[in-house]
Amino acid sequence: MASTAELRCPIDGDLAGLRRRVHAYATTAGLTGTRLIDLLLAVNEAATNVLDHGAGTGTLHARHDGHAITVRITDPAGKLTADHLNHVRDPNRPGGFGLSIINAVCDQVLLDHPQGQSRLTLSVRLPAADDTLSR
Repeated sequence: MASTAELRCPIDGDLAGLRRRVHAYATTAGLTGTRLIDLLLAVNEAATNVLDHGAGTGTLHARHDGHAITVRITDPAGKLTADHLNHVRDPNRPGGFGLSIINAVCDQVLLDHPQGQSRLTLSVRLPAADDTLSR
């Protein structure tokens, strides 16, 4: 069942509130279990990157079409690049694994730069659209 319902909210210091809103939205769309946790983890990591390494504020826009939930995280600083997404971290150094985690738990991760901003697009298939749960 397709939906035109969308979620839009600011990315600010209230990560718990952001996760609660995304949780409610994703649950309503039909996402449950480990896939819901995957999405919340990815959103938390992306929002934390905006706060810690980007402009310090940004926006989240989520939508679903009955097949997948797509979340766009926009950072006005525009610093995130494809090199960041593909960078292999030293496993012996602390931190810096957020983008690797995002890539591991999402079905699709895209990056573009509309109007000089960084926009990270995360997609997670809904259970009815992904009977195999393969990633």
